[in-house]
Amino acid sequence: MKLIKEHHRGISTILAFALIPLSGFATDIYIPSLPSMARELAVNNSAVQLSLIAFMISSGVSQLFVGSLLDSFGRYRIGTVSLLVFAFASFVIAICHNIELIYAMRILQGITVALIVVGKRAYFVDIYSGEQLKHYTSLFSIIWATAPIVAPFIGGYLEAAFGWESNFLFLGIATLSLLVLELVYGGESLKNYHPFKAKSILQVYLATIKTRDFSLGLILISLSYAMLVVYGMSSPFIIEHVFHLSPVVTGYCSLLSGVSLMAGGIISKTLIRKPLIKKVSVALALQLGFAALMVFTAGIKTNLFTLMAFTALVHLLSGFIFNNIFAYCLGRFSKNAGIASGVTGGSLYIITSFFSYGIVNIMAIKNQQLLGTAYLSFAILAVITLVLFIKARASHQKQEEAAVILNAEVAV
Repeated sequence: MKLIKEHHRGISTILAFALIPLSGFATDIYIPSLPSMARELAVNNSAVQLSLIAFMISSGVSQLFVGSLLDSFGRYRIGTVSLLVFAFASFVIAICHNIELIYAMRILQGITVALIVVGKRAYFVDIYSGEQLKHYTSLFSIIWATAPIVAPFIGGYLEAAFGWESNFLFLGIATLSLLVLELVYGGESLKNYHPFKAKSILQVYLATIKTRDFSLGLILISLSYAMLVVYGMSSPFIIEHVFHLSPVVTGYCSLLSGVSLMAGGIISKTLIRKPLIKKVSVALALQLGFAALMVFTAGIKTNLFTLMAFTALVHLLSGFIFNNIFAYCLGRFSKNAGIASGVTGGSLYIITSFFSYGIVNIMAIKNQQLLGTAYLSFAILAVITLVLFIKARASHQKQEEAAVILNAEVAV
């Protein structure tokens, strides 16, 4: 078994951070290419949008279960094989022009990304603890936000210069490069293996999902992420078909969206010591207001600038809310980091897919007003969820306080 060498720990940590956004890169890089893919594959818009959802659902379902495998068999070997398979699937998509085969490869990519990303998130819990662990986990959504910033920007230029296939060639080459670095500098991070016992593992999963504040936190981060996904699925058609602009412009707009998301994460990092409920409540109230204004002003004037101004504000607040609640969920079950990481990431993708694909198909989003209505709907649901989350968290804190008092009395 190859272990991480002490003098390679810094590089291994950088590699872990580099792989965390892989799931976002796998979706966001070809967002500017969605209209041309639909045209060249001779399918409708919803068919190519479904390739995004196929990836998200397969990744989400896989993340629910791969945590136990990673806690039982380790992170390193499973992760390296997954990187190789992901690269293979990327090359297959690039050379085929069959939508059904693309769906199959996207599902395969979703499964392998789940193994890679869950393992890398758990890596930090394996290696670090205390304030250092809290510091790194608070960076997760900031690092994750590099995908919606960089990927569509690169994808827009690749689409304009070489066509949609080049996006997947880029994914394959980049993944192989990271695999080589992982083989040289990486190693196993898991110190304490958990025996793979299906019954006990199922009990841990059930206990995790039944924890109300944790489950409500998952819904909150999913609603925040759904806003980004709905934008990604809708904006290429609004920008390229309604405003008659190029895929490069779509890439720049996604760049602004991603920068806003990252800015929200950075702001949350600076306010890490502020009370969780207060700062999330203020952010959600502002988001609700901006979404309502986006809908209202669309009846007066709508263009690329008004669309992106409101989108940037909504996504900034999404990044802020996501970062705070995501860190809370990851830190909720430190004894089963792999499972907690898998349930968090998996539930995020599954719930987000349900909300985003559902609203895109119901509303057929094709302008600023409809996109704003989608944002407003998610914000209202988030307010309701936050109220329930506050109650569940308060109940959990009371139980912890009672347990501390009881233990103190027993000790006396």
